Amino acid sequence: MSQLTKQEVTEIAIENQARAVIYEFLSSLFAKELDESLINQLASVQGREFLSSVALEPTLAASINTIVNKLMALNTEQARLELAADFCGLFLIDSKTCASPYAGQYIKDDLSKVDTGENIKKSDRALVFGELHQLMMTYLEKSNIQISSDFPEPADHIAVILAYLAHLSLHASHVNQVNFINVYVLSWLGDFTEQVKLHDPSGFYTAVAELTLQWVTLDIEQ
Repeated sequence: MSQLTKQEVTEIAIENQARAVIYEFLSSLFAKELDESLINQLASVQGREFLSSVALEPTLAASINTIVNKLMALNTEQARLELAADFCGLFLIDSKTCASPYAGQYIKDDLSKVDTGENIKKSDRALVFGELHQLMMTYLEKSNIQISSDFPEPADHIAVILAYLAHLSLHASHVNQVNFINVYVLSWLGDFTEQVKLHDPSGFYTAVAELTLQWVTLDIEQ
């Protein structure tokens, strides 16, 4: 196999950085309700340019356009409070009207036989603060990543997993990234998205969940 040229290495590094930014963006939307700071960032020139660049991919355009339109409608305090209430109702309340953001609530298969390239095992079904949380904590510790003290959530929270994928985009082989996504993301992200669609009153987080599923699926196909 021929070695990559310096230009090819640079291009791959730039592409991986762009992928990491998208994963970080998606992670931020699931980590907490949209506050004024994040809304302003997304509404800034740089934020609009970023969203427009993502929308250039045809499969992502509809979700991005919905997100942009919903953001533009957040022009009153009441609208922002209603969206914050949507976030709370969807992701923070343990009820039949909640779309659980924890991977361990969806993954029921024994993953101990699956090789993700990290040589870490899981033996059985994971629940909140259960085995999948412990498994993700091991991944994070191996990568010297710490969950912020102001984010008191299990490590199998979708925001943590997406942030970890941003890290993998920059530091892991393509094979390991694809294996991790197939085992720990795509195995449950579709079910999560359906739950969000079922319970989301405004459609904003439906668009975010659909964008996440579309992006992750596209990412491993590239």
